[in-house]
Amino acid sequence: MAMIDSYRFGRIVIDGEEYTSDVIVYQDRVDGGWWRREGHTLRKEDLKDVLEGSPRLLIIGTGAYGRMKVPDETRRFIESRGIELQILKTGEACEAYNRLPDKEGAVAALHLTC
Repeated sequence: MAMIDSYRFGRIVIDGEEYTSDVIVYQDRVDGGWWRREGHTLRKEDLKDVLEGSPRLLIIGTGAYGRMKVPDETRRFIESRGIELQILKTGEACEAYNRLPDKEGAVAALHLTC
């Protein structure tokens, strides 16, 4: 079960391993090369692998200062699939993920910089 050890602007440590690019944290693995087509705008296409796994909860970290935008269209699409959605600044998203008593079915997609 993945645990986020620490986060600061541009750097995250998960289960003792450091990442310096955006990540998607699954219960059993980390995708350390997450990239979005439009950089600071999250589109449903950017979450293709996540959505194929049908998580029950998706926590989105929008960056240290919350600059990554999640358009209403993207929110509606995710929620229409029965996925609970939490959108927080990345520091708060890391804390929310770590507080989950049972991470089964939970995924965190985290933008590490602005």
